[in-house]
Amino acid sequence: MNVNKVLFPGLLLLISLPAVSMAQITDFKAHTYENGEGNELNYRMMKPADYDSSKSYPLVLFLHGAGERGSDNFSQLKWGVHHFADPGFRKQYPAFVVAPQVPEGEYWSWLDLDSDSISSSFVAPMRETPTEPMQLTIELLERLQEEYAVDADRLYVTGLSMGGFGTFALIERFPGKFAAAVPICGGGDAARAFLLKEMPIWVFHGTEDQAVDVRYSRTMVEAIQLAGGSPGYTEYPDAGHVEAWVQAYRDPTLYEWMFSKSKEKRKGKSNE
Repeated sequence: MNVNKVLFPGLLLLISLPAVSMAQITDFKAHTYENGEGNELNYRMMKPADYDSSKSYPLVLFLHGAGERGSDNFSQLKWGVHHFADPGFRKQYPAFVVAPQVPEGEYWSWLDLDSDSISSSFVAPMRETPTEPMQLTIELLERLQEEYAVDADRLYVTGLSMGGFGTFALIERFPGKFAAAVPICGGGDAARAFLLKEMPIWVFHGTEDQAVDVRYSRTMVEAIQLAGGSPGYTEYPDAGHVEAWVQAYRDPTLYEWMFSKSKEKRKGKSNE
């Protein structure tokens, strides 16, 4: 028996997060959302520091990768999202941060990278209905907006790998819901890219990615540009799959850019 794993669930995860204390990680409180049909979704949520219900705060939705699927409601904190728990960060950018967890064997979006039709075109076609984890996530966001002082004009979504595909799927399904999106090492449905031409999007990928071909991101960026949009795109020339999101989430410019966006500002520009 591996006693360490029994007594200290998540210990290996904490070891893999240098400079992140247990206190910071546990600022993400464990919750389970259950809808009227009895379907459940595990998630972690961190409230803004010094939360004041008389104010309104942005909300960041974080979609993890395939390796963090499960039922422990902890593994989804392994990559990227822990930066939001840094005390200095929380002071500079007070926000709700929500990190749901997809059960083992399921996905944020309908995804089969081994399909010949998908791998040859580097697109991820959207189906008519979302996956169950994505549907529950959509419902969860609506519930949180009802229960907490969330600024509806400042909803953000970011995700890596499987979560990068999920990010594209979510904003293509609801192009008017989010103020900004940051898909990392993902891809989407290029046929729906025209829906994103007005949305602030910053895409990241590594040229040397052997898990998700960089052409998935390139295809989406080019499709949005052809539709008249101006997405940001950063391609790290020497980065593989993991290195791309490690570098992206370490970049303070990313957060400065993201938190500066609001749907209210976007509406104002479109009326000029």
